[in-house]
Amino acid sequence: MTETVRRLFGGNPRRVQAAALPWRNAANGSGIEIMLVTSRGTGRWVLPKGWPEGLETLAMAAQREAREEAGVRGRPAAGEIGRFYYHKEDGTGVEWPCEVAVVPLEVTEERAKWPERKQRTRQWFSPQEAAAAVKERDLGELLIAFSHNPREIAA
Repeated sequence: MTETVRRLFGGNPRRVQAAALPWRNAANGSGIEIMLVTSRGTGRWVLPKGWPEGLETLAMAAQREAREEAGVRGRPAAGEIGRFYYHKEDGTGVEWPCEVAVVPLEVTEERAKWPERKQRTRQWFSPQEAAAAVKERDLGELLIAFSHNPREIAA
């Protein structure tokens, strides 16, 4: 069910997660690279993401998730570049719809040690490779659109 239809029929609003879109200029000058991490449960490629804690803004939560899950720090964009949707499975097999706000983070520091380094793998991808690696088609489209002009979109 699409978000619009769900809201039209009075469904409860989804809690919104925050995702960091870690990016950097490619060393070979061919554009940008995007960092993805593996999920803890299924090992599929995802952006670092999670729920805002306390009074965190989405941008603050995205920065924290990037530090914890990918071991990177950087300059966040002023706001989100879009949202994508996925279903999160809990431990009982029930799927919950999730909405994720994507906040670009230009990486300025990549640490060798970070809190979830033993639970996740991180890797740099070209935007096309990253879009193909993620399961969510709308996220892949966001990654490609962002790659065309990251500084303008992230401003």
